Amino acid sequence: MPREYSADELLPLSGIQHFLFCRRQWALIHVEMQWKENVLTAEGRLMHQRVDDPFFTEVRNGVILARSVPIASYRLGLSGICDAVEFTSSPEGVKIPGREGKYLPIPVEYKRGRPKSDPVDEVQLCAQAMCLEEMLSVSIPAGYLYYGETRHRTAVNLGNELRELVQKMAGEMHAYFERGYTPKVKPSKACRSCSLIDICLPNVQEKATSVANYIREWVERD
Repeated sequence: MPREYSADELLPLSGIQHFLFCRRQWALIHVEMQWKENVLTAEGRLMHQRVDDPFFTEVRNGVILARSVPIASYRLGLSGICDAVEFTSSPEGVKIPGREGKYLPIPVEYKRGRPKSDPVDEVQLCAQAMCLEEMLSVSIPAGYLYYGETRHRTAVNLGNELRELVQKMAGEMHAYFERGYTPKVKPSKACRSCSLIDICLPNVQEKATSVANYIREWVERD
């Protein structure tokens, strides 16, 4: 039987996109508790401040919209906040107090920029859906990603491949966290947009050598 985590062991769900983007970036934030903001993270934070309102609920064309929804999964060991959850009338959904019928929850994640070439945003969205599924005992086949730069939202199919990636990333995050492990840097073009570049020092780290190698090199010189 798969392990279930305790409430004290839950890791921030939002970190899963950092982990997939760069495991060292994730470890600097969540293992070493380091953070530095740049213009990209500041713009994203301001966008979420405008979106997140835990007291906001709206009904539009029969769809109930709730913002800043707390979520958790003890199977994944993750907890966080959904930017928005749309509840659509469906016999496969759940009952909502004070309303007739059943409603299927669909997570909506807001992003500052535009769609990316890697699945970091899709993984975060899928993790949110898996939390809602565990909390509400429903199946959620799809979610939405809204990008501020394109002002457009995209439907994301939450298939098995994406779900397996979420489970794999969540398991690795817990393994790294339990070890207190910060991996070595793997420099790439993405380092230039990382807000932690001055803490990570990828160019310095890449040239770093072990003490044993340093001594051996000096001995061989003599």
